[in-house]
Amino acid sequence: MTTYLEFAVLGLGLAAVYIGLATGLLLVYRATGIVNFAQGAMAMWGAYVFAALVDDGLLIFPVGSVQFGDELGILPALLIGLLNAAVLGVLVHYLVFRPVRNAPVLAQVVVSIGLMIGLQALAVIRFGPNNMKVETLIPRGEIELLGASLSVREMVMTAIMLVLAAGVWAYLRFTYSGAATRAASENERGAVLMGFDPDRLALVAMVMGALVSTMGVVLASTLTGLSPANYTVMVVPALAVLLIARLESIALVCAGGVALGVFQSELSLIASKSWWPVWAKSGLEQVVPFIVIMIILFVLGRRMPARGSLQSVRLPDVAVPRVRPVPALLLLGAAAFLLVAFNDTYRFALTSSLIIALLALSYVVITGYLGQISLAQSAFAGAAGFALAKLTAAWNMPFPLAIVLCALVAACLGMAVSLPAFRIRGVQLAIVTIAAALAIERFVFGNYSLTPPTGNPIADPGLFGMSFAVREGRDLARVEFSLMVLVVVALVIWMFIRIARGDTGRAFLAVRANERAAASAGIDVRRTKLMGFGLSAFIAGVAGCLLGYSQGQLSAESFSVVVGLQILAMAYLGGITSFGGALVAGMIGPLGLVYTALHQWFDMGDYYALISGFALILTAILNPAGIAGKTREQIAWIRARTAGSAPAGPAGRGTTEVEGAPAGGAREEVARHV
Repeated sequence: MTTYLEFAVLGLGLAAVYIGLATGLLLVYRATGIVNFAQGAMAMWGAYVFAALVDDGLLIFPVGSVQFGDELGILPALLIGLLNAAVLGVLVHYLVFRPVRNAPVLAQVVVSIGLMIGLQALAVIRFGPNNMKVETLIPRGEIELLGASLSVREMVMTAIMLVLAAGVWAYLRFTYSGAATRAASENERGAVLMGFDPDRLALVAMVMGALVSTMGVVLASTLTGLSPANYTVMVVPALAVLLIARLESIALVCAGGVALGVFQSELSLIASKSWWPVWAKSGLEQVVPFIVIMIILFVLGRRMPARGSLQSVRLPDVAVPRVRPVPALLLLGAAAFLLVAFNDTYRFALTSSLIIALLALSYVVITGYLGQISLAQSAFAGAAGFALAKLTAAWNMPFPLAIVLCALVAACLGMAVSLPAFRIRGVQLAIVTIAAALAIERFVFGNYSLTPPTGNPIADPGLFGMSFAVREGRDLARVEFSLMVLVVVALVIWMFIRIARGDTGRAFLAVRANERAAASAGIDVRRTKLMGFGLSAFIAGVAGCLLGYSQGQLSAESFSVVVGLQILAMAYLGGITSFGGALVAGMIGPLGLVYTALHQWFDMGDYYALISGFALILTAILNPAGIAGKTREQIAWIRARTAGSAPAGPAGRGTTEVEGAPAGGAREEVARHV
């Protein structure tokens, strides 16, 4: 019993960071209506500044640095770190979230993900990828209680965060600005008519949220150190706490943070017991937030408080794809020629681009066509990839049957994850899917009893006696493998076009535009969502299998949550509503052709992730249609000018090229429900 009590107190260290991040999330949501997926990354930056100042007196900026001496005292370093957090909050408000205040939920989710990717990459560039030790703010000590030696430090940490959370509650409850923030969260239009300035309220909330969250990370990092990857995804359990608080209660944030931290700590103790199953010893702590999120959204999803906004902007337009034989053959011929002509380095890069394009195409299906925000596509790809390793190694499953079966495994997983989409949508679905992706990554892909640390070897593909292995002897990127990938990608894109042009594609777009109107027109909305998730997961599964064949073996890092978010960033940059955008995403994606060329010429390194993150923000703000969409608009403009008549507006703007899809008056419904 004493051991359980000691572990409960140790769990208060996790509770401290959960309270800080969830309080920051709540403040930002109450003031702007945006769920900030980058809250952990923002808090991590101020903590890194504090740690570097204490360690060697160096104040590190995004560009440049200032030396204060060999080291700096803890209190001055903490104040400077918090000041950096406040400045970051101001910049994020004006440059990132303010421009998308009235944008669709998809754009808001995308900019916060872009901010997360960019800040994580910036932290790696400026502070390094390794874990950084952080000097403790609170002296170590123990007290005896009921025969147990309890750590004082964790209790003091939680007490500090509870006091800060109480200060936020007092601000919202008793101050003029706090009351205005609560009023604006209920009815922003009414708050404006009463003379409140929502923009100023959002700025104050963003800065306060950054300060409280940074303090939580500073305290918790003295126990575990600072790592760019860990504190970036720490936002997922904080989102679970936010949902426990129903997006509005500071008291429930505190209670939920403590309960989740203590429960995870106790679970780690139970998992160490000899009677606990070996397969369930790793990654279980990330399954708990996912289960909490699922239960809360299933029970309360439709009753979660929504925030009124002044106006709504619709999603990027969709142009129904067509098969043009001549351009398609020319494109395939050019790709085949380049695959044959390139050397090993660029051939493998172009092959990787084709695989990434498939993964981006899965985002086009689920988000661009169906309007559902899924952040779990990398998990679906990983499920197929790891299933491929098992089937080829244990059962010697032949190609291409192995790809089909493993992609069907991913499709089943995708349909299982889609069940919450029957009751929730928008940012709530994004929360569920990112929690599911992290749980699958840690509990399955990172579980050494299921996935050895050396990786899962995958047998080389072959058909009719012909080997499609990616490597053979000194040939590190065989032409046969690359051409096989090209054929598979072409077949999947052809399948997508046929589906998008048929009744299923029309049903997808009808649900995307207005679920109620689609249901009234006789479309089974639940069945359509199930099919959409299954199809997108199937395509992601094919990409995961091809990635497995290209690498020869798979590990957890191959399908991490961050990798999936980077692919989403590229899909949005390319154009989230067309397969052309997916092809562009493949070209500019990580390890793709453009990435390899830039790395060869300029040694981009970690700057690629930094550039892609902030490019995603700019795209979501300035050009929601992406590169492919803008190119389509320009081509339409040129054709109209050549024909002698100027178009009435940007191509594709104003209608969706689908017969029977709701449009026009459904615009407000799109913004509310998608």
